Amino acid sequence: MFADRARIFVRSGKGGDGHVSFRHEKFVPAGGPDGGDGGRGGDVRFVVDEGLNTLIDYRNTRKYKAGDGEPGGKKNCRGKDGKDITLKVPPGTVIREAQSGQVIMDMSGDNREFVILKGGRGGSGNQHYATSTMQAPMYAQPGKPAKELELLLELKVIADVGLVGLPNVGKSTFLARVTNARPKIANYHFTTLNPNLGVVDLDGGKGFVIADIPGLIEGASEGVGLGHEFLRHIERTKVIIHIVDAAGTEGRDPLEDIRTINQELAAYNPDIAKRPQVIAANKIDAIYDRETSALAAIKAEFEPKGIAVFPISAVSGEGVRELLYHVSGMLEEIGNETTVFESEYRPEEHAVNTDEPYTVNYDQENDEYVVEGPGVEKMLGYTNLDSEKGFSFFQRFLKTSGILDELEKLGIKDGDTVRLYGHSFDYYK
Repeated sequence: MFADRARIFVRSGKGGDGHVSFRHEKFVPAGGPDGGDGGRGGDVRFVVDEGLNTLIDYRNTRKYKAGDGEPGGKKNCRGKDGKDITLKVPPGTVIREAQSGQVIMDMSGDNREFVILKGGRGGSGNQHYATSTMQAPMYAQPGKPAKELELLLELKVIADVGLVGLPNVGKSTFLARVTNARPKIANYHFTTLNPNLGVVDLDGGKGFVIADIPGLIEGASEGVGLGHEFLRHIERTKVIIHIVDAAGTEGRDPLEDIRTINQELAAYNPDIAKRPQVIAANKIDAIYDRETSALAAIKAEFEPKGIAVFPISAVSGEGVRELLYHVSGMLEEIGNETTVFESEYRPEEHAVNTDEPYTVNYDQENDEYVVEGPGVEKMLGYTNLDSEKGFSFFQRFLKTSGILDELEKLGIKDGDTVRLYGHSFDYYK
């Protein structure tokens, strides 16, 4: 099964906590602090793997977590860093924040590797807090928390040329004739269920990558049929080959067919509808009088608009060579730069701390504000509040963690009481 979308969770590693310890050696009765630093948490990174062409692996496994850093130890031993995790994706994968849909990174062009979440920094051991006045600090720094994001991975194939047209107009037959692709060909409503890619090689001309975009019918841009699932694959193409059944073998009007597809492209993305287009009037081997057929009407309507019309037969090959060289010339004029979607979302500004660090509530019965949470409790366990430096460290924690902001939102005033796990303080701004 072709998989071009996946929803996953990623989590970086938590930084290891700093350690509190003191030297205890023979003949050194008052050894100084020797608590080691915690290790760095692991990063989450994406890399492009040219050997991949689907996102099927991410349909089976949804959660990915980097390793946590180990806590520091005695004798200034630093904790081991957490293991990074590398997620491989096919070229053309767009990484989005799942809730907003905003682009984080487009793994195309020069974007081959990307660190999406950095691991938490390891906490400093108590050896760093010794001063001339505080020679035995009883506190160390906790490791920075992990971060997590919910992501939407979306594969938009990288092709120079996109084939569009209603079902059964001969797109798959055309692709099979001009490239090394071998699409399944049959006569039913959705001939192609996967975007088929092929490489066109031209003698004396520059080759290009061509993609058969499946599922286009009336209403495709609104999700009818499979159209909405596959229209994204045309967003990178520079030129559109619009294939139409010029013979009307299924009783449809070729002109109406062209208008229908162009309306669907414009409804999905107006920029796509404005891209250079060439019309391949297919199945001319089934037309007996080309001067009075729909082929003449197609030329009369679109050639004055600057859209070239090429009568072709995908079955016999008639007219195909001329069409391909014309498209190659169009691509030469446009240039070879891959369309890369700009980043709209910065994970480091929005990623969620996975350690729920605190809750702030007002206790009406006791007329005091209560701050609780594993992050707060851990910080108090490492901090000597009786020392000036320890209390200063505690105040910085309240500010940088956002606790002071939350207290102010609840309406705290100077002189009000704040309680944290058995410790009570008077609040002064």
